[in-house]
Amino acid sequence: MATRAEHNEFEKAGPVARALRATLVNPFANYAPAGLIRWLLRVTKSELAAANWADPGGWQSMVISYEGRCRQWADKVLVGGGTMPKALRNRRRLAGRVLTDLMDACPRQPAEVVCVGAGPGIIIIDALRQSRNRARATLIDLSDAAHGYAKDLAKRHGVHDRVRFVTGDVRQIARYLDHRVDIVDMIGICEYLQDDQVVSIIQALTAVMPAGGTIVLNSLSNRHGTDRFFRRVFGLHMNHRSVEKLSRLMHEAGLKTLEALSEPLGVYHIITARKHS
Repeated sequence: MATRAEHNEFEKAGPVARALRATLVNPFANYAPAGLIRWLLRVTKSELAAANWADPGGWQSMVISYEGRCRQWADKVLVGGGTMPKALRNRRRLAGRVLTDLMDACPRQPAEVVCVGAGPGIIIIDALRQSRNRARATLIDLSDAAHGYAKDLAKRHGVHDRVRFVTGDVRQIARYLDHRVDIVDMIGICEYLQDDQVVSIIQALTAVMPAGGTIVLNSLSNRHGTDRFFRRVFGLHMNHRSVEKLSRLMHEAGLKTLEALSEPLGVYHIITARKHS
């Protein structure tokens, strides 16, 4: 599988840091009493912990991890030094680049893009800013609050006139659109879905895509080493799938995998797939 990890903007971990996490940090996080860790996070007023307790894996925790600007010392440790937040920031950079390239290569001007489970919209807005194609994006999410953040972000970056927002279930996407879709951004949602849900969502999306339309999504590996911590402390239950497993699900839904790119920590792969002709 290919990688774009050679670029300096990606966050990496040296051998000493990896050894410390494997022998000290991860065992403590995974096996120390969960009640004690939650108490420490409450006492230190961790915003990341509070966001996950309110909505595990929700858009607010994504913003905290993506932006990395923390006020509390506990969050500075979790977000600044944790493997998962680093991998999330790498995912943001890599997925943004992949989406930008797809927009630039799209023969239609402007390209029509759909972002599924859009949350704060950070990755798709990154791509809209960077692309030469003045693409238009429809952001679909179940949360009006997430749309509120994304609207402000789009306005700050001058792309608000090219973004529309839909609150609803993506499996009803045909009801929300009056045009065909060139590119779909599914970054950050498959890890919260069961296999049959992944397939049904992709099938709904391919129904509004022409042959050759592309979908971008990610796999999640347990190489971050702290799944037990996330489950016990944050109540965050994620499904880890290999690229091969996710590719089989996409094939079942009518897609052909084109490319899988790894971010440097090996936690996420960004996968591009195309609808069969």
